[in-house]
Amino acid sequence: MEPVTGFSEFNFNPALQRGIAAAGFTAPRPIQAQTIPAVLQGRDVLGMAQTGTGKTAAFGLPVLERLLARPGDGPRVLILAPTRELASQISAEIRLLAGPAPIRLATIFGGVSAQGQRSALRARPHIIVACPGRLLDLHEQGVVRLGKVETLILDEADHMFDMGFLPDVRRIISLLPKDRQNLLFSATMPREIRNLADGILRNPHVVDLTQSMPALTIEHALYPTEGTEKLGLLRRIIAEDKLTSAIVFTRTKHRARRLAQQLSKLGHEAVALQGDMSQNQRDRAMNGFRNRRFGILVATDIAARGIDVEKVSHVVNFDMPGTPDAYTHRIGRTGRAGCEGKAYTFVTAEDHDLVRAVESRMGATIPRRRIDGAAFAPAPPQASARRPAAGHARRTTHKTVHKKTHKTTHKSTHKTIHKPASVRTYGFRNGSGAGDGAKSSSAYRGGARA
Repeated sequence: MEPVTGFSEFNFNPALQRGIAAAGFTAPRPIQAQTIPAVLQGRDVLGMAQTGTGKTAAFGLPVLERLLARPGDGPRVLILAPTRELASQISAEIRLLAGPAPIRLATIFGGVSAQGQRSALRARPHIIVACPGRLLDLHEQGVVRLGKVETLILDEADHMFDMGFLPDVRRIISLLPKDRQNLLFSATMPREIRNLADGILRNPHVVDLTQSMPALTIEHALYPTEGTEKLGLLRRIIAEDKLTSAIVFTRTKHRARRLAQQLSKLGHEAVALQGDMSQNQRDRAMNGFRNRRFGILVATDIAARGIDVEKVSHVVNFDMPGTPDAYTHRIGRTGRAGCEGKAYTFVTAEDHDLVRAVESRMGATIPRRRIDGAAFAPAPPQASARRPAAGHARRTTHKTVHKKTHKTTHKSTHKTIHKPASVRTYGFRNGSGAGDGAKSSSAYRGGARA
């Protein structure tokens, strides 16, 4: 197959061509060029590419073309998304791409009154973009019928198949016609999840553009620290690194809310985005971040699934991501569309195994940094006794480590990552954000119902 160099080669409906121009698209991105022809042919597709590479247009344009080529009442296309923000983002982009075409679309999610959604469904929309929980609620009420769905699209498929979403997704699939097209798009697809996806895809066209190495436009660094020192470290980075638009990721909803409040009290324009917020509060947070009213968005992984904001200068992992895939998702919020970005991760001694897993996946070592730019040196051998006889001995040991680490200078901004992969021993005491806990499966379930 000859490489696609322009959208004109797809011979889209004139209305879609106007939508493409309005969206500012000039040439198809790789995920679009390699998947659109297969979707137009009616094939099942498994498309994998990093966040921010244009997956929505990759499925949105061809399904719109097929709807316009053969008009009829719907719903004919069902798009499932894990969060309210992502559902809204998909809907907005599809409306933009549709241009003046007479396409009816309904966006369905919880956290708001269902009255407007019921009205949109009564109009027999061609496309439904939904979170699984609210969609099932409305189906049980007899408001939505899915017997005419021709195409099922799962966006962020890895999370749609996660423990919290899988039962609802399977129930929805059981309500659809068996003869349909299935499209799965995601930034990551672990082997176990791919096996589940294979159960609903029939001879799919597979496009895998994921990369183990991060985008070359992103500068990465790890900041070894103690849990109690993270806020001070973040404040130093904010002050010295010229943050213009930063997303700070935390492990829990409570921690996101508390950190945003702490930053606000310290004079920073910060706002939280987490699952316990009402839809109006979430919209206010996202809109304020997009229009730069807030320079810092403090978010959890699940709440941030719908984040698509241009020119995010920094991603700061206040808490280490729980998996290598989560690291990929988080850092993909910066360095988009050829722009430069920075991804900083605060790590404690307890994060050693996670750091090793991330670097193993990447096949590279992420530079360790000090706030002044000096690299962290390996910790010197420590005495076998864990408790020194006197407090003065402990202080002396700490000063020695500090002196040695301070003398080592950081010689590069590290837009490239050094090989081979290895993990150094950290020169800091054990510490973590006590009381924050791990992300629970209820957070995912809440997203499904949201």
